[in-house]
Amino acid sequence: MKKNTSINSKDRFVIIMAGGRGERFWPVSREQTPKQLIKLLGDSSFLQQAVARVAPLVPMENIFVITNAVQAPEVRKQLPKLPKENVVAEPIGRDTCAAVTLGAAIVGARSTTGVMAVLPADHVIPEEKKFQQVLADCFDLAARGQAIVTIGIKPTEPATGYGYIHTGNALPPPASVKPYKTTFFKAERFVEKPDYDTALTYVNSGQYRWNAGMFIWSFVTVTNSLQAHQPEMFAACQRWFEAAKSPGKLTKVLAKEYPEIKKVSIDYALMEKAQNVVVADGSFAWDDLGSWNALAHHVKADAEGNCAIGDFIHVDAARNIVYDARSKALRTPICLVGLRDSIVVQTDDATLVAHKSQSQKIKELVKKLAEDARLKKLV
Repeated sequence: MKKNTSINSKDRFVIIMAGGRGERFWPVSREQTPKQLIKLLGDSSFLQQAVARVAPLVPMENIFVITNAVQAPEVRKQLPKLPKENVVAEPIGRDTCAAVTLGAAIVGARSTTGVMAVLPADHVIPEEKKFQQVLADCFDLAARGQAIVTIGIKPTEPATGYGYIHTGNALPPPASVKPYKTTFFKAERFVEKPDYDTALTYVNSGQYRWNAGMFIWSFVTVTNSLQAHQPEMFAACQRWFEAAKSPGKLTKVLAKEYPEIKKVSIDYALMEKAQNVVVADGSFAWDDLGSWNALAHHVKADAEGNCAIGDFIHVDAARNIVYDARSKALRTPICLVGLRDSIVVQTDDATLVAHKSQSQKIKELVKKLAEDARLKKLV
């Protein structure tokens, strides 16, 4: 008799990681309203888009957002259909392993047979149907065994800002299971951000995928992995599992314990050590929009390569990114003469002008602002 271990939607859970500060998108992104909470592209924020993408697959009561105390009120405001207790605020940032451990405890308190997807809040995924098909296949595979599943994105360029996953052979579907529409590979190894020549080799080989930080596993699988590779995190997960049965109790326990938790990424803590990692082929359009430069991928350029959102006019300007985030009553034309390869952003209270090659240094600028008593209100 065929054993059907496929899960229904009630045993599917999604943990959305939404605690980042988005400093590279200053001055539009601020501490209280970072990148994932702003409407940078379209009429909804990246967080709202992230929830809308998974809503067809997972009940709203099974979607959780892990954020911080500063951002939690805005998260709840933007997601009125999400139960208030499903917005969980970390007392202090402790990197992704702590957040994953907390998410596992919350899921386990509701269903020890549950399968959870851990997804970032700030990705751009225009091909939603393709993403949903891949995620549904990942849920199914993760429910059938001990596989840790991660979605790897087919690289479209030799990007040096992403980690890569070296994929092995394509895997057959589990016994007695109809073949998935998604191709799965054995994960051979995780690779840190490479230099350009190495990245070019990876792309040309066809055997590497971008590490997009999207993971799917059962509660049992992730806790077993924590027990094997991160025993301190596993012990914390057990305590939080008990506390998560009461939102009020969980808040108190986290306030006491979280500051002492080890700060480590889930990639280093678990993914690079585990031997049971499977890579789902993420064959859909994707961008993590890591800096202002990436906006050029999503805004139609003029004949000189300028990408502008706002009233923009120029003479002999080329390949610039222009973004007007001012209130409608304050907007005036942005005029450029002879400027090339630059970023120009205006908000009601700040103006940014930066060379595109220096966009990563915007984080340094934000740090300087935070250290200045006159200007820290802009952070």
